[in-house]
Formats: sequence, structure tokens, C-alpha cells
Amino acid sequence: MAGHPVAGLSSEANGEDASKQVSGCGRTYHNQSKPESDAGPTAKSLARLCSKDEEERATALEDLSQRVLVCLGLDRPPSARLSKQMLLHLLRLSRSCPLQEVRVRATDLLRTAQAEGVEVPRAMASGPSAFIPAKELLIGEPNQDILIESFLSLGRVDHLTMVMGLHPAYLSCFLRTQHALLELDGPLPRHWRHYISIMAAARHHCSYLVQQHSTGFLEAGGEECWLSSLKHAPTKLCSLQTLNKLLAHRPWLITQQHIQELVCPGAEPRWSLAELIHAVILMAHTHSLCSFVWGCGLNPEPDHIGGYTFQPPSPSHLPRSPHSPAHEDGRQELVDGAVEVEVLMQRMVELQQQEEECTQEEMVTRFERERSESIPTAVVRGALPDLVLCLVEEPGFRYEDFAPRGEQSPPTMRAQDYSWEDHGFSLVNRLLPDMGQLLDEKFQVVSNLTYHRMAMHEGVDTYTLRKALWNYIHCLYGIRYDDYDYGSVNMLLERSLKVFVKTMACHPEQTTARIYHAFWRHFRHSEKVHANLIVMEARLQAALLYTLRAITHYMR
Repeated sequence: MAGHPVAGLSSEANGEDASKQVSGCGRTYHNQSKPESDAGPTAKSLARLCSKDEEERATALEDLSQRVLVCLGLDRPPSARLSKQMLLHLLRLSRSCPLQEVRVRATDLLRTAQAEGVEVPRAMASGPSAFIPAKELLIGEPNQDILIESFLSLGRVDHLTMVMGLHPAYLSCFLRTQHALLELDGPLPRHWRHYISIMAAARHHCSYLVQQHSTGFLEAGGEECWLSSLKHAPTKLCSLQTLNKLLAHRPWLITQQHIQELVCPGAEPRWSLAELIHAVILMAHTHSLCSFVWGCGLNPEPDHIGGYTFQPPSPSHLPRSPHSPAHEDGRQELVDGAVEVEVLMQRMVELQQQEEECTQEEMVTRFERERSESIPTAVVRGALPDLVLCLVEEPGFRYEDFAPRGEQSPPTMRAQDYSWEDHGFSLVNRLLPDMGQLLDEKFQVVSNLTYHRMAMHEGVDTYTLRKALWNYIHCLYGIRYDDYDYGSVNMLLERSLKVFVKTMACHPEQTTARIYHAFWRHFRHSEKVHANLIVMEARLQAALLYTLRAITHYMR
């Protein structure tokens, strides 16, 4: 991967000159370094922790230690010498740095500071995910080399990366795509890219991604007041709101007219097609990433709001994550889970050996039956956090079933009429060079990803199951493949899995631990994460197809 900072990297880690001041909206964002005698470790000294040279990293680690200890030894109150920002930086390093020597030293420095009377923060959560035990995401595992590469390139390893690290081949191409979207040369300014991502994350109430991109937005020179209200942002960015809400919740409603209103001559302000395609991919990418964040129960980062506290732990007031799983052990559930695996294995074998061919009419009937099936959804969550609410226009606009019962549904999109392979790929590559290739690689990797195992079984061909998951998502979005028998979906995806998949793909903010733990009870967590990746990418492709089709119609 290229060694450039991506969203979420703080100025301490990227080695840039931190003396920056951006004014606007009557407020000024200061990222001004304090004098070394006051601030302790400097941005440059922290950046050296990310050096690929082991000796330089060792020297930087010693320098970090000495500067912290000097701060603690000053006559004035030590809390005045170690800023909150620095303490949170040490906390993050102690929790998630994949380099053991850095992780251990940061932990020791926090303990030393605490012993000297400094109030030090502690992480609210025990690991990256409220659904997946922390021991299954250990950063020292042999297959986690990519996390070290990520830290050296980006300056941090966030919870998202740690969970995706269960599948290194996918994580690698994901990071390349996200880096290109946010950092490489393109038609949109860097701070605009982060703000568009913030707008997209807010649609799904995803404070995790809102905070990640808010950091990137400010570091790119964004004006702080934009984060307090959409009314402070440029009119051109706000003009994306209709497209943003449709992409997030009902992409099949996007038409040529929506594109025309943004790009046609006379539109004010006017988007170029290159700018618009960049914005569309950013929004769809972020919407689908919200599905992954919620679907994997990601906890806030240690330096995020809600991710740390300065209060000592209290057994009677332990923090409870909104994702906290219900207690779900018991011998009977294990037995039932094992039976479910055997039944699924048998059905997969039957489908692979099936020779009977259905008529086209029967194939259409099975598709319609699948897409109109009534799948219950979870209860709607409570009030939105303020940092999200101020960035959402029409918060009541939500997902509605593509085919609501008793109503006229929109026409189905036949994959043969407009597909990613034959139409979308070339259009994206034409308007945003190389992006089509990056997206295609990501789709291919997740579609072909397999370890030839399922639960307790090895040497399993999981193609039919992976295909059923992908096509079920597209079915929920009204996309039909003429050559696919949707009876396979009903055979392979049991109801609890459908509930999880539909919730995660269509209204991810309603995903709960109970829904996550209810399906595939005998499967590894890494297999559930694999399913989440399939859902995320299938959702991304479906949303893009509707928008790209509308752009194609406009260009004719």
C-alpha cells in the first residue's frame, strides 16, 4: 500500500507541519503545536514511530518516553504538561498499535503518569467489537502483518481495520480503494471528500464514521463550523442531499432527472460529471461501510467521543455498549447450531447436484416471492446523537421495501440490461480514471474469497452460499438475474440470517447483538465477518448500478 495518510490519521502521526490555521464561519480551527517544553512529544517525533526503519522507530520510542517523563518531572502540575490529546494518543497506541514494543511502552507511560498523579483516560470497551471477543482479534497473530503495514502507512490501526484484518486479502484492496477515494488526485478537494463522507455516514446515524471523517476533514483544512450544521457548508455540497438520501435508503428511485438537476448547463451550482461520479462513489462507499460498522458492532475508538473516560471503573456502573450481546450460552443452543450446519451442508450438496431446470416463468415467480417476503426488522433506536443530528436533512426518510405488499412497486432492474461488468465499470473508469479498476478488484476479491471451510467442516465448496448471499441483497434492491434460481436463496439462507442481512443492508443503524448472534450459531466470527463483507459490497454495487444507469441515460 502507498504510505500516505488516510481518513482518521491525526497530525501527530503523519509528520506534516502542524502549524496550521483555517478561518471561516466566524470561527477558527487551530492545529497549532505548543512549544516543546509545554507540549511534550511533538508531531514529528510521533511520526517517526511510523517509520519503516526499525532503528528509527526505536529511537523515536525512546524520545517519546523521555519527553513524557520530562513533562512529569516539571515543578508545575503534571496534568498541565501532558495534554488530553497526548494522553488519548498514548491510550490509542497502548490499545491498538500492532508493534508490540510501541504498545507496551505506551502502556507503561500511562501507568507512570497515573502514578505521578495525572488523571489518565481508559478505554470504555474491551475490544474493537461489541459482538466479537477481543481475543479473536489479537493484533499479534501471524496473519495480521497487514495491520503493521497499515500502521506504518497511516499512523493508526482503527477498529474497522482490525476487524477487516480477519480477511487480509480483502482489507488490502479495501484500503487501496479508500486511499484513492480520499487522498489521491481527483476532481474534488480533499476536505470536501471527507465532508461528503460525513453527510453519508450521518444518514445511517453512524457516529463512528462521522468522527473518523471529521478528523480527516479538519486536518485537510476544513472549516470547523461546517461540522455543526449543514447550513454552513457550501450550497454546492448541500445540493447533494437528495441524491444522498436516495442512495442511502431507496436507490431505485434515482432517475435521469436527479442527475440533470446537478450537472446540466444552467444548474446552480453546477457539478461536472467527473465531480459527481466522485461524490456518488464516496457516498455509496460510506453508506455500505456503515452497514459493516453496525453489522460488526464496532465500538468507538479509544480517542472518540464515547470511547474513553477519565472515571475509574466501577463494578456497579460498568458501561454498556448499545451493541452489548445478550447472554447466549447453553448446551441446547450448541446442539441446535450443529444441526443447522449439517442441514445447510446437505442443502448445498443437493443444489450442486441438481439437474432439473426451471422455466423462465418459474424463475421470475421465485424472484418475486423472495423479494416480497415479509422479514421483520428490529426496533428503531432512540434519539440521534447531536454530532449526527445536525448533519441530517429529513431524518425521517428511511428505507422502504422495494416491493411493499399491496402497492405498486418500481420496475425490477434486470442485471442483463444494466450490469457492473458490461456498463458500470467502463463508465466509472471513463469519468474517474482507475476507480473502476479498484472497485472491480474489490468486488472480485469479496466474491471469490473462500477458505474452503464452514463451521466445523473443512474442504467445503461455499460458492453456492456466497452467491445466494450476494443475489439476495440485489433481490432486496430490486435487481434480478435471469439465469439465477432464487429458490436457492430460500434453501440456503434461513430466516434468522435473512433478518440480519436485510437489517444490515437496508437500515444498518437498527442492527443489534441479538440479531447478530441469532444466525449461524456454530460458525466462527470470522465467517460472520466474511458474510458482512459480502453484504457490504453487494449493497455498494446495487446502489452504484442505479445511479450509474441514471447517469448513462442523462448522457445519451
